[in-house]
Amino acid sequence: MAKERRRAVLELLQRPGNAHCADCGAPDPDWASYTLGVFICLSCSGIHRNIPQVSKVKSVRLDTWEEAQVEFMASHGNNAARATYESKVPSFYYRPTASDCQLLREQWIRAKYERQEFTRPEKQEPYSAGYREGFLWKRGRDNGQFLSRKFVLTEREGALKYFNRNDAKEPKAVMKIEHLNATFQPAKIGHPHGLQVTYLKDNSTRNIFVYHEDGKEMVDWFNALRAARFHYLQVAFPGASDADLVPKLSRNYLKEGYMEKTGPKQTEGFRKRWFTMDDRRLMYFKDPLDAFARGEVFIGSKESGYTVLDGLPPSTQGHHWPHGITIVTPERKFLLACETESEQRAWVEAFRKVVDRPMLPQEYAVEAHFKHKP
Repeated sequence: MAKERRRAVLELLQRPGNAHCADCGAPDPDWASYTLGVFICLSCSGIHRNIPQVSKVKSVRLDTWEEAQVEFMASHGNNAARATYESKVPSFYYRPTASDCQLLREQWIRAKYERQEFTRPEKQEPYSAGYREGFLWKRGRDNGQFLSRKFVLTEREGALKYFNRNDAKEPKAVMKIEHLNATFQPAKIGHPHGLQVTYLKDNSTRNIFVYHEDGKEMVDWFNALRAARFHYLQVAFPGASDADLVPKLSRNYLKEGYMEKTGPKQTEGFRKRWFTMDDRRLMYFKDPLDAFARGEVFIGSKESGYTVLDGLPPSTQGHHWPHGITIVTPERKFLLACETESEQRAWVEAFRKVVDRPMLPQEYAVEAHFKHKP
């Protein structure tokens, strides 16, 4: 009987919607919540274990199943749960995937099943009201210390502001929603709730690094920023559909890591720098947590004269790392070197994806205004 019941549960995985994790979309889920009636991956099952008052989990293949539990799973399933627990997810709300950080996946699962934010829209106020203020720990630009700073997000003014003192009349910085991006960077920042916010200042990228001890607070900030971007873009592009706008609300970096580079004359030595590929902007920093990039390179499309080559010109000297990359732009060549062949391959793949993609009209404007700091 036990084997038959387990086989019955395994057969339920073949039903539409059940072949991927109900929460992060990972293929071939091996676990199930027998109180919610969903099939989930191993990683998400660990999060479900932390909310036992809502969700109780079992292995599909290894645990013993009772008849009532099998019947419950059969009468529910991932599609039915989605129709219930995700019935009112705002368009701008970030739906995590298997590759996203633990914090985003945990808060998505808690928001769905524990807090039921997507069946009761009044619970969405923290990120959908158009205004949010509170204190975040912000990394100091010069000393690297995290200090508590007041942040204010106001859609009416189209800006995120922060203040150095509680009683300060004027903000230390005003970040326009138009050019703002936010991406979770727990490993880089050294905190599981670490968020990197970037914005343009004088057409150069500026980074700030923040976190909050409460994971829900941090994810609410992230979704409030996405909501502000969504409403800004709806006004800027009145004919665009939600599906067109949602991918533009926030973006993860295409690739980050250390490479060596040399200067424009290619006679000075190679220096190790931290590189970040943010869409068509390749930025390099002395340290991953620097506020400003040392330089930025615009990477256009092959139709506009941009190419990526394996290796370095034969005459190149001074690089310590053996695996070279040459980026050819209409103005000059950029010579880079990677420590390992696998890193070189990953960078070349990231660069080629960008170069192979035709440029949009607004990207030509970015290219025209681009200031490269050597």
